[in-house]
Amino acid sequence: MLSLFLIAGATVLASYFYTRLRYLRFTQHAHIPQLPPNFLLGHLKTFREFTQRGIPDRHPDKIFEEMWVSMGRPPLMLVDLRPVSAPMVLVPSHDIAEQISKPTQMYPYSTTKSPTWTHMIPIIGESSILGKEGSDWKSLRRKYNQGFSSQHLFQLLPLILKKMAPFCDYLDKFSATGEEFSLEKLISNLTFDVIGAAVMEIDLHAQNTDRSKRSDLTRLFSDLVQTYSDDNNNFPWWIVPLTTLKRHRLAKNIDKLIKKEIQRKYVEVKEEAEGNRSWSILALSFQDTPSLTPQLLSETSDQVRTFLFAGHDTNTSMLQWAVYELSRTPRALKAVRSELDNVLGPDTDPATICSILAEGGQHLLPRMTYINAVIKETLRLHPPASTARMTEPGSGFTVKASTGEEYLMDGLVMYPCASIIQRDPRVFGDTADDWMPERWLGEAANKIPASAWRPFERGPRNCIGLELANLESRVIIAIIARKYDFTKTGLGEPVIDSNGLSILNSKGQYKVRSELYNTRKMTSKPVDGTTMKVKLATRA
Repeated sequence: MLSLFLIAGATVLASYFYTRLRYLRFTQHAHIPQLPPNFLLGHLKTFREFTQRGIPDRHPDKIFEEMWVSMGRPPLMLVDLRPVSAPMVLVPSHDIAEQISKPTQMYPYSTTKSPTWTHMIPIIGESSILGKEGSDWKSLRRKYNQGFSSQHLFQLLPLILKKMAPFCDYLDKFSATGEEFSLEKLISNLTFDVIGAAVMEIDLHAQNTDRSKRSDLTRLFSDLVQTYSDDNNNFPWWIVPLTTLKRHRLAKNIDKLIKKEIQRKYVEVKEEAEGNRSWSILALSFQDTPSLTPQLLSETSDQVRTFLFAGHDTNTSMLQWAVYELSRTPRALKAVRSELDNVLGPDTDPATICSILAEGGQHLLPRMTYINAVIKETLRLHPPASTARMTEPGSGFTVKASTGEEYLMDGLVMYPCASIIQRDPRVFGDTADDWMPERWLGEAANKIPASAWRPFERGPRNCIGLELANLESRVIIAIIARKYDFTKTGLGEPVIDSNGLSILNSKGQYKVRSELYNTRKMTSKPVDGTTMKVKLATRA
């Protein structure tokens, strides 16, 4: 008798789970365009099949794009990756992305962030501004806005410029030896030094080739970021338990070091004379702070960790691509160099340029309009990251496609995919996949909808570090563009003719032996670390 009850119970349970899973896979989100889901695996099986059709380590955004194209480019595409992650809706158009990011009566600070960011907690902390919502987010944003304003950042320009000397020394060394090197490593170390100086006004010694001579914070941070270096970086803890434990151990040590620095800086700020004011972003945040409570200390530590990561990681990717695109586009490199001659004068010595910018950077850097176009076009073609949002079930949040259909998005991860949005031929025409800085100059730029360029996202929750990233990028390009000639090696290496010269294609770029592409290393980065050779520039 007992066995009959058990069999009956098991049958009822199996029937329930079958019915429930069938609903989740085939009915719950059937209103959103999607490829046919697998009963057990949803779109995990499909994603794997598309992955195997091309270069396996290409960025997942490329795989999502291929899935979307195979469906005929619908206004949205559902990707059901349960149980690995929540169901996601790929947003491929700027008009729908704008509906998600703009403030509304329901979401005055833009739609809420998706919990998918929580895999980054070991790096950025639980109270990071990236994950805060509502009045808590608004309070943090207000607190740090002044420190990231363009007016204040120009006060930090001398600190940024001081970090350029070691970077140029390495380039001089590689130009003398002719050896191959990773541009990613050089730029990553430089940008980490820069963000350390800007946020805390400390020297992290990140550019020292001897690891033992780097700061403890630099070494620990590097080790932590390395645990996110492959495509499994956002898997749940139960899939990568040992990696998760390592992350939390490293994060705990980083938190201790940063808190110690915050306490030291707080005492220093409160004791400093008016004429000896610290200009760091951290010091500025201490205004109107009567005491450094344990809660405030912890919260501040999380913001510093967020700025250290975001302030160097995304710009590292952009600068690699900018140097690479300039190295294979002679007309653009010529335009950059001509602009720098006009703005800075003929001297190409990095130390001289740093002195000129330290004295008049606030007036000189805004005049670099072509370099700004280079940066915008690089971020358009090669965005380092995108946002992910989610609204609560029952909120009734909908988006409207250009065709008139409305889609309910409750409980779904909404992913405005910048790498698709910013290559939309309806906006950028036949040259959507071409690197053309000129599209951002004059009347041509006025024809591009503001919402079609979103590497820093848009709306109230756009990236707080936008101005710092742009300032740092212009400075670095201005200092190296005229002194050095870079040549890609390996992937993306130019084709050489019988006379040893690179060959131009019909688009005004050098032909390459193979295409350089992005992979996912926490954010989107060139797959090979951008291996390069460099030599001192010779100009006609």
